[in-house]
Amino acid sequence: MTEAKYIWMDGEFKNWHDATTHVLSHTLHYGNGAIEGTKAYKTVDGRCAIFKLNEHTKRLINSAKMTLITVPYSLEELNKVQVELLQKNELFEGAYIRPLVYLGYGVMGLYHKDAPVQVSVAAWEWGAYLGEEGLKRGVRVKIASMTRTPNTSGMGKAKAVANYLNSQMAKYEAVEAGYDEALLRDDQGYIAEASGACFFIVRDGVVITPPNDNSLESITQATVIDLARDLGYEVVRRRITREEIYIADEAFFTGTAVEVTPIREVDCRIIGAGERGPITQKLQEAYFDAVSGKNEKYVKYLTYVN
Repeated sequence: MTEAKYIWMDGEFKNWHDATTHVLSHTLHYGNGAIEGTKAYKTVDGRCAIFKLNEHTKRLINSAKMTLITVPYSLEELNKVQVELLQKNELFEGAYIRPLVYLGYGVMGLYHKDAPVQVSVAAWEWGAYLGEEGLKRGVRVKIASMTRTPNTSGMGKAKAVANYLNSQMAKYEAVEAGYDEALLRDDQGYIAEASGACFFIVRDGVVITPPNDNSLESITQATVIDLARDLGYEVVRRRITREEIYIADEAFFTGTAVEVTPIREVDCRIIGAGERGPITQKLQEAYFDAVSGKNEKYVKYLTYVN
């Protein structure tokens, strides 16, 4: 991680290493908190802009509401903080932004409503999540042995910190087995999502991605669906089995961190030609055009920092 100068915490810009919290903070012990991942890019006119800031901040507040946390700042206030943080840190070449809503020091025990609600926002330079080489050549993926936490067992629609223990275990299993990323199935055996990204396949020119029945409602997934339709591709939302992944023509991940990352192999099966497919490449280029202000239709989703 590339450190920046400041992190915003509860109304103050603190030096990076002074942005600390108490060891008895409630979230640290019991896992109730909400996070976001938002990204800023240097645009075609030389300025820096955050892509879909409003959508990400709204999801943060909604995630907190799902887990019974009331955020003490408005959407507009949190949007302003994120812009100011990038300005103060002079992150004009682009940045990853991590807002966090968490329960601080004050009470212990599982009943959390008396714990103080705290909010922080950090931002730093962060390159390709699965590597620059992965963006070009594609990554190797393993379908994890564990399933994605079902809706009957947790707040699966919330981008909640507790939900990521499941993702960590899946990611660790995949990496230790020599792969780059993990795919998780739902409790019915259909593909849900990756450890921190959404999943697409291409078959016979049709772009296919699972519904959000048992996955996070992804902002980037929705963007790529729109871009695919803009390019004239048919997009189908339906459940995907493990077996049809193996015979797909192309496959790729989407997400704020992974952006549009091609998949070249799943469970030792080569996907398509074993490299970034032509439709994946077009969608990848379209996505980077959108976030960098090259596509006039998507400029409305840019919040300029400078």
